[in-house]
Amino acid sequence: MTDNQDGPLVLDRDRALRAFKQLILIRRFDERALQYRFADRILGTMHPYTGQEAVAVGVCLALEPDDRLVSNHRGHGHCIAKGADVNRMVAELFGRLDGFCKGKGGSMHIADFGIGMLGANGIVAAGLPIAAGSALAAQIRDDGSVTTAFFGDGSTGEGAFHEALNISALWKLPVIWVCENNQWAADTPLEESLPLKSVHTFGLAYGIPAELVDGTSVELVASATARAVARARAGGGPTILECRTFRWGVHAQRRAPIPEKRPAEVVAAGKERDPIVLFERVLLDRGVLDEGGVDTIRQHVEEELDEAERFAEASPYPSPEDALLDMMSPVL
Repeated sequence: MTDNQDGPLVLDRDRALRAFKQLILIRRFDERALQYRFADRILGTMHPYTGQEAVAVGVCLALEPDDRLVSNHRGHGHCIAKGADVNRMVAELFGRLDGFCKGKGGSMHIADFGIGMLGANGIVAAGLPIAAGSALAAQIRDDGSVTTAFFGDGSTGEGAFHEALNISALWKLPVIWVCENNQWAADTPLEESLPLKSVHTFGLAYGIPAELVDGTSVELVASATARAVARARAGGGPTILECRTFRWGVHAQRRAPIPEKRPAEVVAAGKERDPIVLFERVLLDRGVLDEGGVDTIRQHVEEELDEAERFAEASPYPSPEDALLDMMSPVL
């Protein structure tokens, strides 16, 4: 069990530019989604991913298309990083028929099995046993694939977390447990909810290799994930990655903006390590991008999201007669 002291994986130009665009796309997707929510254009609770973008992008850089991923209630970034179509994502938020779940799932239940995205989940820690099952299936098929499960530090208090870790260690399942430790379980600080202070130290109890990673660095996250993926593919079993990050906004937003309860100085300090700004500086320093290139990427993102909004608005609502369609299996 070690803190991640290795140097970051240096991405080639094409992968670096793709990662940078994904960071901006995830940020702007959630910023726009909040605007839709406050304008009552979408319904239900939203859990913004703003500030945590480097974790999703870094992890998915180390995955292959056939690898699978399980998300949680804060899943927009995971979906985008794994390659989900933002047109269909916005349509799902708008409750439209062309959404990933035909408009019936909403923000917390987006899934696309075609890209290995097994779904977001509104129940804390409920995705972890699903990930263990996916990894067991891969092990039985011997197909060389891995499964990644994203969860927050608040999940460590759930029985499902411990059950999933235990069985994954016992059976050496090819699964990567990625904790996005944003240091707050809703409005409760980490030190008031977790006696260990670090989630990766749970690896000691289960005999699982673990790393503490700077979750604001795309390349450090990608490096740690690549090591975990290689170990899993070689039959070495699971890994725990604790990615220290920071959630910029409140835990969840509804129609009326919910006030921030965390101390203002804590929020300000967390925002100082903006993963987009940090990676932009890296790419500028390496000569991969110049200021004009940054502006071009940002403009392309806005155009892509404009088109996604038009796509969603043009999609019909599901028929009331189909309310129970796809909701349950027929009795055999």
